[in-house]
Amino acid sequence: MFADQPPLSGPVTLEEAMARAIRYNLDHRLKMMEEALAQKQLDVANFDMLPRLTAAAGYTHRDHPLASESISLQTHQVSLEPSYSTDQNDRTADLTFSWNVLDFGVSYFEAKEQADRVLVVEQRRRKVVQLMMQQVREAYWQAAGAQRLENRIGPLLEQAKQALEDSRKSQQEGLRSPLDTLAYQHALLDIMRQLEAVRDLLDEAKPRLASLMNVAPGTDIVLAPPSGFSVPQFDMPMDGMEETALERRPELVEASYNERISINETHKAIAKLLPGIEFQLGSHYDSNSFLAYHAWRAAGINVSWNLLNLLNAKNIRGMANAQRDVAHAQQLALSMAVLTQVHVARAEFSAKQRQFDLFKQINDVDGQILQHTHNATVANAQGKLEEIRAATSAMMSELRLYQSYGELESAYGQLLATLGLDPLPADAGKGDLKSIEQSIDQEQTRWAQFGHADGAKTQ
Repeated sequence: MFADQPPLSGPVTLEEAMARAIRYNLDHRLKMMEEALAQKQLDVANFDMLPRLTAAAGYTHRDHPLASESISLQTHQVSLEPSYSTDQNDRTADLTFSWNVLDFGVSYFEAKEQADRVLVVEQRRRKVVQLMMQQVREAYWQAAGAQRLENRIGPLLEQAKQALEDSRKSQQEGLRSPLDTLAYQHALLDIMRQLEAVRDLLDEAKPRLASLMNVAPGTDIVLAPPSGFSVPQFDMPMDGMEETALERRPELVEASYNERISINETHKAIAKLLPGIEFQLGSHYDSNSFLAYHAWRAAGINVSWNLLNLLNAKNIRGMANAQRDVAHAQQLALSMAVLTQVHVARAEFSAKQRQFDLFKQINDVDGQILQHTHNATVANAQGKLEEIRAATSAMMSELRLYQSYGELESAYGQLLATLGLDPLPADAGKGDLKSIEQSIDQEQTRWAQFGHADGAKTQ
């Protein structure tokens, strides 16, 4: 499962995480194997179009000669003595070349169908890669937030526990009113509950990313995210986005291939109604000593026609045409669904941009509150509870900021996938990690430029 893949050699960038997911993710490997299988099936289908070259050999032994006698048609009397013209031991050999025109026609259309099925599997692999890159974007930034905050939870928990222990001691000594003390302890316990929930959430972030990268569970992954948050932009006009999606979406391309398969299925059904013509050419040998010539060559032509197929011709054509109409209707329905998804993805991306901007402002405010609270605590102006609460609030704000940015990156990836924009060129996924990383970086730059208002012109 983890063989033949290099171990992590240092901090992981977003491009390396994407490259490892493309190169080693098991779901993507499965799609690549299915694509290779479809290609092998195409090779077999192409081979079926070749004529047949049949070699045969045989040996026959009889315990009695193959003797026979003749009876006169007029007198019904035996006209000859029993005689035979075949050896008791006989050897034969044949080499026959045959070609059936009807079988060739049917095999031709089947090969065209299989060629389209290879392209269908390729489109399904594209869809898996696009979805996987969207998941990697979100998982990476959530794991980056977890990495940044994981060392701050422990000290905060210890600080809260110590404050809780001090409060319980003061409660036993009766230094404060019981109600104020219990309210203070309740606030501390609630903060500890929030911190434990955050720690559980952070503990799940890196394993999700490791699963997408196909890294062994338990591996310590160190991330190297870019400094700061680069907010993705995409301001292409809606009509350009719709046109791009209708041209590039894997589902629509797959539907067009399925429609071609249905058309070839119609041609194949019609071809089966035609008579079959078979040409034969062969060389033969027989060791029978009674033959004047033991070796000879023969050629022939056979014509066969299943006349009952003519009675079913109307039904066969109707079924084939119905399949073609269904495939066309499916493509129209998919086109409508894709246009809807484009509008939804654009709206969601805009919403995530606004949410991230708000979370960034909240994080800045919570950071300032923490600083003022810490200064007041140092000056003994207020108790530790407020500082712990402010530190917890600031940490959770920063966590939500990373989560919001991960959702923004996911929405950006979803927008690219909705338009059918691939994270890397078709053949780049078969290279090594470095070449895949470079291809991903180049494609990301390309799609960022494509997303501008004049992107449709620079495609």
